[in-house]
Amino acid sequence: MAIILFDDNAHQTLLPLTYTRPVADIRIGILTIAEKWAKYFDLDYSWHTQPWLQNKFPTKIEERNLFINGSFCPDETLIEAIKNLQGNEALKYGGQLVAVKLNKEDASNFDVHTVYKNTVELKHTPVTVIYPEDIFSKNDTELRKDFKLLTNGRKSAAISATNTIIGNDFFAEEGAIAECSTFNTTNGPIYLAKHTEVWEGTHIRGSFALCEHSQVKMGAKIYGATTVGPYSRVGGEISNAVIWGYSSKGHDGFLGNSVLGEWCNIGADSNNSNLKNNYAEVKLWDYTTQRFRKTGLQFCGLIMADHAKCGINTMFNTGTVVGVGANIFGSGFPRNFVPDFAWGGAQGFEVYSIKKMFETAEKVYERRSRAFDETEQEILKKVFELTEEYRGVF
Repeated sequence: MAIILFDDNAHQTLLPLTYTRPVADIRIGILTIAEKWAKYFDLDYSWHTQPWLQNKFPTKIEERNLFINGSFCPDETLIEAIKNLQGNEALKYGGQLVAVKLNKEDASNFDVHTVYKNTVELKHTPVTVIYPEDIFSKNDTELRKDFKLLTNGRKSAAISATNTIIGNDFFAEEGAIAECSTFNTTNGPIYLAKHTEVWEGTHIRGSFALCEHSQVKMGAKIYGATTVGPYSRVGGEISNAVIWGYSSKGHDGFLGNSVLGEWCNIGADSNNSNLKNNYAEVKLWDYTTQRFRKTGLQFCGLIMADHAKCGINTMFNTGTVVGVGANIFGSGFPRNFVPDFAWGGAQGFEVYSIKKMFETAEKVYERRSRAFDETEQEILKKVFELTEEYRGVF
């Protein structure tokens, strides 16, 4: 059986984070949503996503196919409900399609809006990712679930005796290195993946995950529930933030209640506010309505999409959304919505040309021994076209 993870309306409500990926490619907890499903079912997966993403995220149909909504995070109850589905029987939650099993012919014609005669209603409330703030808000729940999933029945590798570990929910994969640091797991688990490094003088409180080939620099202070994705480097003060991968926040400065996409860079001494000084509810820019949406949250920081960067001493207001490929610099607070491929700061913006952005991306990829190939370029060209209307105010 093949798992095919499909996008629904969440692909729109999660913009700008999903301009460059399907919903199930979102990292929340330790794993991406797709990796979670693959781990639970012990099956490979593919995608049913937006046309401009299909070259990178193709659909692979087999004789028997299990379509799963990419915005749903698996748990044991949800897995059991899906396993009990019969052919062409759909699992729904509040009218929303969660999963359906289809043969090869029906799978080839799959549409998220198809009405299925035979349906089963999910009886419990699952973890779903619908809006960008869900990623950091629900990260603690998913991090704890992933920690159990990845460490069940296993023993942690040994780390240096120079470290202090408080509590029992600590796990290091082989090849993880840490020296002269403290790990407090009394409020949540701490997971160090293979080939990770925690440098001297770091203090970490769970829940926390450091994914493969990433580093925490000297003297960092990290609070739960924080995830640092693969091939990233972080320092300074971080609280309840999710960094997806191939990104850097390597210097002092605060990052809290935030999400950073891939290939992002935060300049030295940059900070984001995660609480308004009047303690009011935070609003975030919503691409679907083209206005600011109430989040229901008092703490909400920075949402930064793939390839976005900021210079030194950048100050982000509470609830700032930064689009794909934006480049921010200069003094003062930039606006709370920085459009995709914007270049500038508080003094004003201009269009960051796709040619100049590509020149930077090639150098960034090269530093990580990755190729900035035609597939990546075509996705970004399409995103540049899709987001042109937001740059009309320049």
